[in-house]
Amino acid sequence: MIYKTKGVCSSAIEFEIENDIIKDIQFRGGCQGNTTGVAALVKGMSVDEVIERLSGIQCGFRGTSCPDQLSKALKEYKETH
Repeated sequence: MIYKTKGVCSSAIEFEIENDIIKDIQFRGGCQGNTTGVAALVKGMSVDEVIERLSGIQCGFRGTSCPDQLSKALKEYKETH
């Protein structure tokens, strides 16, 4: 699935889920070190655990962040699958 982000430096998040476990994830754009780190940390985790841990994280005064956008992407995924 590809999720178009809003309010952050990355433009999209592409991810693959199998049996409710995140198998692969890539952020397009954004702070490469941070997005690569987030992606590495969440691989192998359940969708619900990632949502719980990352939802609501803020980046400065943006009202969201790349991790928060990932939680929104996963919520959208759950609603459609």
